[in-house]
Amino acid sequence: MDLGLSGKRFVVSGGTRGIGRAVVEGLLAEGASVAFCARTPAAVEQAQAELSANGAAVAGAVVDVGDAAAVEAWVTQAAGMFSGLDGVVANVSALAIPETHENWRTTFEVDLMGTVGMVDAAMPYLLESDAGSIVTVSSVSGREVDFAAGPYGTMKAAIIHYTQGLAFKYAGQGVRANSVSPGNTYFPGGVWTSIEENDPQLFAAALALNPTGRMATPQEVANAVVFLSSPAASFITGTNLLVDGALTRGVQF
Repeated sequence: MDLGLSGKRFVVSGGTRGIGRAVVEGLLAEGASVAFCARTPAAVEQAQAELSANGAAVAGAVVDVGDAAAVEAWVTQAAGMFSGLDGVVANVSALAIPETHENWRTTFEVDLMGTVGMVDAAMPYLLESDAGSIVTVSSVSGREVDFAAGPYGTMKAAIIHYTQGLAFKYAGQGVRANSVSPGNTYFPGGVWTSIEENDPQLFAAALALNPTGRMATPQEVANAVVFLSSPAASFITGTNLLVDGALTRGVQF
């Protein structure tokens, strides 16, 4: 299937590792141009070198998505570089799970307002596109009460609500908005490898909840994000797509 992404232009947050990195790779493989960001300069530099090695149109930047002004400047710069934008993938999470006042504030600023900031900055360009798309990365923790209930789960639920509101608001103007809710996703350097090393009991309990007997790979989640970002999904908007291997038990109507 031709997804129709050749020549499309995207901004992706958290693009140096895990799901975000796999999304960047997936979009580039389909012929899109991608500007990505992350907080760590060395990680951005390394990812930029690796992703551009074959001549792909990719540009990395060091951005803290909790800084609204920095997000706006980055998105504006990317739009100038690509002469517009066709899609946003808001992927970053602070992964602040313990219920402390600081974590509530951090998760609000990074997970929720970082997403809002990206969308707000990109919207003028998306409205000019013939295939404007927004995909936000939420979590199964946004629709179920689990060990991450609290700041993380609450803000992930808010992201789903926000995204579906965008879908309704902009459907008549040609901009689609969808969320993807991954289940447990395992990759080197990720949260689950850290839990596996530092809290093997929690890791074993979480793994046992997966009917497939394993966790997702970043590529499996990214495949859903790339499809929803593409013109091939032109009549899909306002959906929350679970990519969880039947981890969640609730029926989604």
